[in-house]
Order: sequence, then C-alpha cells, then structure tokens
Amino acid sequence: MGLDTARRTTQLLAEMRKSPRSTPMLVRDIEMLAFPAVQLLDVTGPLQVFATANDTVAQAGGARPYRVRIVAKAGGAVTASAGIVVSTDPLPPAGRGLDTLMVAGGQGVDAAAADPVLVDWLRARAGQARRVASVCTGAFLLAAAGVLDGRRAVTHWGFCADLARRYPAVRVESDPIFVRDGPVWTSAGVTSGIDLALALVEEDLGRATALAVARYLVVFLKRPGGQSQFSAALSLQAAQDRFGALHDWIGAHLADDLSLPVLARQAGMSERSFSRRYAEETGLTPARAIERLRVEAARRLLSESRLPMKRISRLCGLGSEETLRRSFLRLVSVRPQDYRDRFSA
Repeated sequence: MGLDTARRTTQLLAEMRKSPRSTPMLVRDIEMLAFPAVQLLDVTGPLQVFATANDTVAQAGGARPYRVRIVAKAGGAVTASAGIVVSTDPLPPAGRGLDTLMVAGGQGVDAAAADPVLVDWLRARAGQARRVASVCTGAFLLAAAGVLDGRRAVTHWGFCADLARRYPAVRVESDPIFVRDGPVWTSAGVTSGIDLALALVEEDLGRATALAVARYLVVFLKRPGGQSQFSAALSLQAAQDRFGALHDWIGAHLADDLSLPVLARQAGMSERSFSRRYAEETGLTPARAIERLRVEAARRLLSESRLPMKRISRLCGLGSEETLRRSFLRLVSVRPQDYRDRFSA
C-alpha cells in the first residue's frame, strides 16, 4: 500500500471512530450459496470485501461486524469451474435467522436451479433473511425460487435476455452494475459482486468504512455507467462528500460549458477557492477531472454504440475528433478507433 493510500485510509479509520454507523457488537451472519462448477470469483470477491471490512473495523477498535460462511447442498468440498476446491458447510436447517443470503453464479447454475431440494431450501431461507443478493448468473437461482417475481433484477449482460425469457415475472434490466429492489439485490457480471458487497457494507457500516475497504482492495467504491463498468479516477471518489452533487451535475452536462467559472458558480464558491479545494480533495485540477469524465463517457459510447466519432466528440463535450483522439492517447494510451475495435459488442 502506498504512503498516500495508507494516509487516507488512516484518516478514514479516524472518521469511523468518531461516527460509528451501527451498534458496535452487532454481528451480521452472511451465507454464500455455492454449488458444483460455481464461478470462483462470484464467491471469493464479495467474501473478501466482508473480510476486509472485518479487519478495517477491528483496526478502528470495533468488533468484527460480519460472520461469513459458504454453504452447499451436501457441504464438504465443492469444485469451482476454475478447478479449485472450496470448502463448504451443509445447508443450515430452517428456522435459524440470517442477516444476508448471497447466491453465486457460474457454469453449474442451471443444474442447481433444476434441483428441487436446493430451490425449496433457497425459497425458505430467503424468507428468513433480512436481505438477499445474487452475483452474476446467481440471479437464475433466485428466479427459480420465485424470489425475483415482480422485482427489478440484473445479471451478466450476456444472460439478461435469457433470464427475461425464462422468467417473465422478473423485470430484467441489462445496464446497471447492480440493482436493489427492496431487500433483494442482484449484480451483473462476476466482478460486479464486489461492487454489490461494497454497497452492502456502506449500508451497514457507513461510507467511511466502505471507502476504506475499497481503497485497501484497490477497487472503486462506486462505478458509474452500465455494463461497460468504466470509471473516472479513484481520487474523485474521495471528494464525493464535498463535490458529489457537482460530479452528478457534471455527468448530466458533459456537452455544455464546464469552464472554471461555471464549475465554481455551480459549487457556490469563488473560482480561487474552488480550484484550491477541488485539487486538495481529488488530486486533480478541475480541467483534468473534466477531461477524464468526458473520456469515460466517450469510452462507453464507443463500446456500446455505432455513433460516428464526430458525434461522440460533441456529445461528450470534447468538441472535435482531434481533441477526442488526443485525450484518448493521453489517458487511455490508444486511439478511439482502436478502442472501439477491441471493446465494442
């Protein structure tokens, strides 16, 4: 961990000590349902978030907030699709309360969803949990158990159409990284389970803890956009408390004039104070931050649409194709057309 990251994490831990979000001794039980040929990262990604949250809270002098275990139909060794064996506990009996039930996805999800014993257990267990979540194609298991009926949900972009076709009672959305509908959360493909778990930690323990966890794991606390899952600089996340509303406004006005006077006026500050405080919070000048956000938007359009370069340049506020090309080379190290050729659907 770099010195700057360590220093910021220490600051976040200090904030946690000052303003705890939850009862210090409350321990939340989390069960992750696995099955043969499960996607390994669907299991380990979210669980590492909770494990790091435990360590982070413990370092701040609190009790570890999560107690996590992996469960499977028969318990014992379960082989993931990657060939790695995962140790699991048997399915717990009905009647025992639970905070969070999570369901992983993977190549074996269809066989799991066709197992009436497993589906019946999942349906009953979901009713005993405070909240339920799925990672990637784990949404198919929740749908088979009826947990997603009448609810909004997402899964891996490559399986959204299939989920909608097989379970018409589910309101499938193909763009978000994760979707929350009441106590039910679903996430998109594979690594988005980490995003979902960070959101659960933020709900439980507050933003300072979630941000400390994200920084330690070197991931983004909140990734904007849809399945493209692109994000501007991580440093912008540290400024969300002070400049979050401004960043939201910028995202809706990328094609407009975003000069320093306009940004300062929107933030309700003088130009001099805004420039200084923004750089202190983000490590970037306002102009550099705007360029990154515009390039981020251009990346999404390049991968998700067939719009011409000139149109994308205008929509993202970069003006001309030449400006788009220069910004891409500086920030992404490839030409826009090369990027489109590699990442477009």
